[in-house]
Amino acid sequence: MNKEYDLGIIGGGPAGYTAALHARKCGLSVVLFEKDKIGGVCLNRGCIPTKTILHSAELFSQISNAAELGVTVEGVKADFSAIMAHKDAVVEKLRKNLELSIRNAKIDVVNSLAAIKDRNHIEAAGEIFECAKIIAATGSIPRELPNIKFDHEFILSSDDILALTELPQSILIIGSGAIGLEWARIFSALGTEVTVVEVAKNLLPIADIEVSKRVERIFKSKKIKFYTGTSVESVVNGEVKLSNGEIIKPEKVLMSVGRVPAACEKVEGVEYLGDVSGGIQLAHCAIKQAMRSVEGIAFDETLVPSVIYGTPEIAWVGAREQDLEAGSFEKSMILISALGKSHCDNCTDGFIKLLTQNGLIVGAHIISKEASSLIHQVLIAIQNKIPAEKLKEVCFAHPTYSEGILECL
Repeated sequence: MNKEYDLGIIGGGPAGYTAALHARKCGLSVVLFEKDKIGGVCLNRGCIPTKTILHSAELFSQISNAAELGVTVEGVKADFSAIMAHKDAVVEKLRKNLELSIRNAKIDVVNSLAAIKDRNHIEAAGEIFECAKIIAATGSIPRELPNIKFDHEFILSSDDILALTELPQSILIIGSGAIGLEWARIFSALGTEVTVVEVAKNLLPIADIEVSKRVERIFKSKKIKFYTGTSVESVVNGEVKLSNGEIIKPEKVLMSVGRVPAACEKVEGVEYLGDVSGGIQLAHCAIKQAMRSVEGIAFDETLVPSVIYGTPEIAWVGAREQDLEAGSFEKSMILISALGKSHCDNCTDGFIKLLTQNGLIVGAHIISKEASSLIHQVLIAIQNKIPAEKLKEVCFAHPTYSEGILECL
């Protein structure tokens, strides 16, 4: 006898668990299939563990350089195994909280590989589940290069890097997207010799060109070596040969060249959300897709903010300067060092850059402490088409980083 549900969801990541919780709030019966751990890549192998490690690395760096601020600390050291243990504890705590929310919502969870038989039937754990609607949110996996494959010992994926037990003395990172940049910052802060190889002509090629150039300047100041316009030709016996002829012998290689949707057969009538849909691969985008699917909450996928964590944070939303026709926009920019708060915090590197057309902000690009929060202030204005002149009427507190938005305007 088939088990019957209003909604069947395959994948317990941000898109899957959000859809499940909101569907129950709407009174639907829900079954959630997850072959691994609830929380998906974001909670277990992505956003949360990486940011936890990054915080420890930055704290170590700040304490190590605290003398210039009048604070002397002796004998400070980074215990990598303890940092990783702390990461595991944070992930486990958040996962247990999420699992409790799912239980309290009376969502049936099937911990098994699931297969879609047709638009209304899922097979898992030897049973057939009949669902009025099916959502597939099976996520993504780390991408390999045609000539370079993960061996999970020397050539590591973003999953493998989280399982390290010892801090490598040197590492070569292939790719300078969010994953590559954040891990470069982590390892550099902990004292590892870092080299980044990027095939595009600038680091962080998905960002505004001025953001990319500033990231390169920041990396130089932190003595993070990088090659742009360069590819990896081969990795043989611990030697990495670059397209410029150089040969590097790192202790580890992290290949962070993006992610690809997990294998999932497309079935007509089934809705695909999150990374597997082939669109924007960000947890907050997946969450909004799920809310739109279940409750019909409007969502503009052209206004999804991007954030890269570390010191300073990097965030942007909307149009990049290189996307706009010359002469069709106005650009305003303020250096973070112009803000008193940045000197109080000893975080003076970066800028706020706003692009406007016909009096409306169409793009924002921020490198600053608290950039992950600042970007949403501008996003609210962009999405609601609040004129730049109207924003000037807002009283921003002093001293803050937020007042930089007013100064920029």
